Amino acid sequence: MKNLLLLMAALTLAGAQCTNPSLSEDSETMHDHTNALIHETSPYLLQHAHNPVNWVPWGEEAFEKARAEDKLVLVSVGYSACHWCHVMEHETFEDSTAAAFMNEHFVCIKVDREERPDVDQVYMNAVQLMTQRGGWPLNCFTLPDGRPVYGGTYFPRENWMDVMKSLVEMKADDPAKMEDYASRLTEGVKQSEIIELAEDRELQASQVDRMVADWKSDWDRKKGGANRAPKFPLPNNYEFLMHYGWLHDDAETLDFVETTLTQMANGGIYDHLGGGFARYSTDPDWKVPHFEKMLYDNAQLVSLYAQAYAKYQNPQYRRVVEETIDFVNRELSGPQGEFYSALDADSEGKEGKFYVWSRAELDSLSAPTRAFVEAYYSINLRGEWEGNYILLRESTDDEVAQKLDIGIDELNVRREQAHGEMLGIRQMRTRPGLDDKTLTSWNALMISGLCDAYRHLGNPEFLARAEKNAQFIWNQQLTPDSSLWHSYKAGKSTINGYLEDYSFTIEAFVKLYQVTFDEQWLDRGRQLAFYCMDHFYDDRSGMFWFTSNIDPPLIARKQELMDNVIPASNSSMAKALFQLGTYYDNRAFLRASSQMLKNMLGEFQYGQNVSNWAILHLWHSYTVNEVAITGKGAAELRKEMEAMYLPHVFFMGNTDRSNLPLLQGKFLGTTTIFVCQNKSCQMPVEDIASALKQIRK
Repeated sequence: MKNLLLLMAALTLAGAQCTNPSLSEDSETMHDHTNALIHETSPYLLQHAHNPVNWVPWGEEAFEKARAEDKLVLVSVGYSACHWCHVMEHETFEDSTAAAFMNEHFVCIKVDREERPDVDQVYMNAVQLMTQRGGWPLNCFTLPDGRPVYGGTYFPRENWMDVMKSLVEMKADDPAKMEDYASRLTEGVKQSEIIELAEDRELQASQVDRMVADWKSDWDRKKGGANRAPKFPLPNNYEFLMHYGWLHDDAETLDFVETTLTQMANGGIYDHLGGGFARYSTDPDWKVPHFEKMLYDNAQLVSLYAQAYAKYQNPQYRRVVEETIDFVNRELSGPQGEFYSALDADSEGKEGKFYVWSRAELDSLSAPTRAFVEAYYSINLRGEWEGNYILLRESTDDEVAQKLDIGIDELNVRREQAHGEMLGIRQMRTRPGLDDKTLTSWNALMISGLCDAYRHLGNPEFLARAEKNAQFIWNQQLTPDSSLWHSYKAGKSTINGYLEDYSFTIEAFVKLYQVTFDEQWLDRGRQLAFYCMDHFYDDRSGMFWFTSNIDPPLIARKQELMDNVIPASNSSMAKALFQLGTYYDNRAFLRASSQMLKNMLGEFQYGQNVSNWAILHLWHSYTVNEVAITGKGAAELRKEMEAMYLPHVFFMGNTDRSNLPLLQGKFLGTTTIFVCQNKSCQMPVEDIASALKQIRK
């Protein structure tokens, strides 16, 4: 085993740098091999259905087969946007010799991490314990009972063969040693990211202040984001920092957020022609992305840029929101209002080919378009990449307008004309593949993004789109027992929901209430919260498990605690309980939220890992303003007031009646605004200017 660990350390690469090959499958193509994945719906699994490897989907049958045949199990995890997953597929899993060895000695399971994040969590945890790194493809070898013995990320073919042979030899020569290692490693997986109840801690504003002060040393003041590469957008980081900066009148923090958002919107990570952001930038300048586009990134970035538009009034941010929503509606939307998961990075086998421009293509543009693009999109050494050009910006609109000797209105007209011509050319290219599965959690993030866009930009189409998707979740993904399905594709809902499906949906429904005052959305969110308390809550820790108590058990039951590119499901659930507890005056929800936050205070050393928890901390440590708007004109006043950047306000209201405790006694026959804290209200007023004076930071 020692030799195996040394080999692993030498061979495991940082395979988190994932992009995506084409997902398309030619139905007319004849294949030499077909395995059990052919019956799956996941586009990622279907890509492997014609590998010579005898892949099987995750399930008890696979482990029964391993026990019956006394074989080790390979759990191989990836997703449709993962470049190195597909490199390994083409190099190794399509190789007949490698496949024959795998089929003879292992039961080989393929897992789509987006469908089964619970499986991914367990075996990623195991690999990280072994190697101190993680990423995809994730390849973990286990005993027939699922306990891990060895793993890594991307392996070149020859190294992969060496690893497999070593494992087979170890199993034959020293099974007791392999058993002992599996037991110890499994115990480590069970103990990691499990937190204890911390009843004696107090919430203090200084805890967040210290966290932000330490975090500032990690900022890239010139280009924004963290002072290293690769750079991920991490929208929740900047949502928190903007909220914190507003609350404290912290110009340094607010300037850093503005720098980051402007640099991201100017960089190659943003699709200047078609809208939407790629997953991350490989460099410190936001220039060269891995070109895949994920729904979860773009949903959160719509929220972030909509809020930032309200705060900074930068018209570029408004355009980013509008263009990104256009992209999602155009390219990631299904017939029932559902949203699809991702667009890949590759077309015709080349990463970014759909998005970049050759010198010859640029020279073929009409003279006016070419002149505009040269000035606007850095067609120079700054934009050059591997012999082509990535569209990005170095100058502001005012600077370009001055250079071209035109006004801003004319610049906007020329930009639209240039985009029209270039999009016409781009649409003739081979399109990236689409991962057309629908995930409840990611769809809920998009609902929240659309609600924030409607709130701050005022376009009623955004609200209509959010409501349509919310009804899809409620009508299609909710079961008669009030549980949620996780995945949907081609008319079929599958996979019992995870905590993220519930928490993100509850938060989305709360936002729908806030922008409509339609209490059905709060009631639905509360219904889901009660289900979570019954099926996910851990009495011993005060936290929530990622999986339901009706799910078949894995080797470990995990709690997702740390915020990442998507907020942790526990931080989302804690925020959801705080909001529902406030609206319904539900003390049990509020106590649970407070306890979860107290449990996490020991993790507040690294701000980017707890930014969603930190938003909750601000709500707890700086009392939230409860703004109730009642009377005939409630909707109009709500629209006007909500358009402002007021992150520390919970809006509620109705025209003539409500079942919410905080609205009782607040219908006075006129349109009235009440500003309250902890249910203690100031004198009611009838105009927004007076209400704003009563709002406390």
